[in-house]
Amino acid sequence: MSAKIFVLHENNEWTVHLKNRLEELNLAYELWHLDEGHFDLSSEPPEGVFYSRISASSHTRNHRFAPEYAEAVLAWLERHGRNVINGSRALRLEISKVNQYMALNQSGIATPKTLAAVGKKNIVKAAEELDAESFITKHNRAGKGQGVQLFHSIEAMRGYLDGPGFDEPVDGITLIQQYIQAPTPHIIRHEFIDGKFFYAVKVDTSEGFELCPADVCSVEGLFCPTDAEQDGPKAKFEILTDYHPYFIEQCETFLQANRVQVAAIEAIQDSAGRVYAYDVNTNTNYNSDAETAAGQFGMLRLAQYLGEELRQLDTNFA
Repeated sequence: MSAKIFVLHENNEWTVHLKNRLEELNLAYELWHLDEGHFDLSSEPPEGVFYSRISASSHTRNHRFAPEYAEAVLAWLERHGRNVINGSRALRLEISKVNQYMALNQSGIATPKTLAAVGKKNIVKAAEELDAESFITKHNRAGKGQGVQLFHSIEAMRGYLDGPGFDEPVDGITLIQQYIQAPTPHIIRHEFIDGKFFYAVKVDTSEGFELCPADVCSVEGLFCPTDAEQDGPKAKFEILTDYHPYFIEQCETFLQANRVQVAAIEAIQDSAGRVYAYDVNTNTNYNSDAETAAGQFGMLRLAQYLGEELRQLDTNFA
């Protein structure tokens, strides 16, 4: 049986665009939905290129143990030396912002000052220790802005923690983070494919923290900017041209050091011009409206990259 591309995932909607591109390029592929399943640890995996698209937000789709099961599958694949794109190290970064920040810092990339806490009392203590006029809380394991709340006082945060709206993190870890006040309401999302910078997207944040660029993006009915109509002169997502900031090479080094081939790194600039990376998304999606306007297509390039890896594999076995 000839080798093929295997896409490991837990969300059919986020896989459609890649599936279409793989078919467009006439590439052999198979989808592995890893919400649940079983496999024999003593067996040998099929030959192929294995690309993981497991998301930190899987629990919001009732796929609570998809990351844990995917990590088991990835361990099996890596044990047998299969070509894995975004393997077990990438998954660990995807499901833990603490891991992300430590790895980013190790590569010399600045992140906002952040404290990690388990338990409401310790969340308050961490906020007091942060000693900032404004700060945010977020989940350590999250996606699409889950758990992000902005506070201007400890008292306001106490009210949130004691109220019915408190959102308990799935792994129990809440991050208390320095609030970066950008001079204009936007962040930049930097996309990388094959570990190399592909393009950057300017994302309008004036309507909130839900920054997923996917065309289908909803967490139990919460608003996602891509659902909004873009009839006005200002698009929510805009691909930047002639953009290559000084830290791109640092980001590429970070990805290489952590064996991540496909990712988005989100960054924000403060009023003094300092840039902070605050999220690494190894299950990246792309916005079709922004791509059409710019004539650049992430899923097409991703499918081409997977095809290149598959052809290299076939060459090695020839």
